[in-house]
Amino acid sequence: MTENRDTLYADPLADSAPFAFDDGVARVFPDMIKRSVPGYPTIVAMTGLLAGKFASAGSNLYDLGCSLGASTLAMRQNIRQGGCHIIAVDNSEAMLERCRNIIDTDTHDTPVSLVCSDLRNVAIRDASVVVLNFTLQFIPVECRDQVIQRIHDGLRPGGVLVLSEKVTFEDPHLDELNIQAHHQFKLANGYSELEIANKRTALENVLLPETLGSHRQRIARAGFGSCDVWFQCFNFASLIALK
Repeated sequence: MTENRDTLYADPLADSAPFAFDDGVARVFPDMIKRSVPGYPTIVAMTGLLAGKFASAGSNLYDLGCSLGASTLAMRQNIRQGGCHIIAVDNSEAMLERCRNIIDTDTHDTPVSLVCSDLRNVAIRDASVVVLNFTLQFIPVECRDQVIQRIHDGLRPGGVLVLSEKVTFEDPHLDELNIQAHHQFKLANGYSELEIANKRTALENVLLPETLGSHRQRIARAGFGSCDVWFQCFNFASLIALK
């Protein structure tokens, strides 16, 4: 499938509306996230491998904030246990419409249900794997504890949470270093200074990153027994938490 090039923020006269996962973003999303998030293909691929390891027979696997279904597909293609069911959730109908078309071209047989909803309204039940890949950062900070708690409570013993996020650093020097490294990553991937600045403005007060320490503390409060970072590139990281 040919990817559409992301030029959404290339217009000097582009309006400064807050970022939203609308049809325009959905149309260019594969190119956007690959050129904006260092390590994204690796995180998706390894999410699939982790799902293959932790999926238990007859359980549910959740992809919360599934966008176009990259993590859903990675999980589906690695599940070996029978009777599993993937529930892919996103609150953008534009995303899910394209996700549905992509899932339909896949030949693996684990059933996938696509749910258009705010993930805070979706019950987590009998789960062996829950994935939040760059999703929690768009949820209001005051709601995040409840989200992680509900995931913990809905996981089977031995189940796993994969949580990937853009992060900040408590040390201001490290924070600035990683912000600048991310900036260089986007320039190297063909974004202009104008595009980077316009998107930064659009994401302000929409994407709210936290420190890794904040994520670890929230995960511990929810009752997970083990948690650590398994992947990090600049200010993007993925954690694994075990129940």
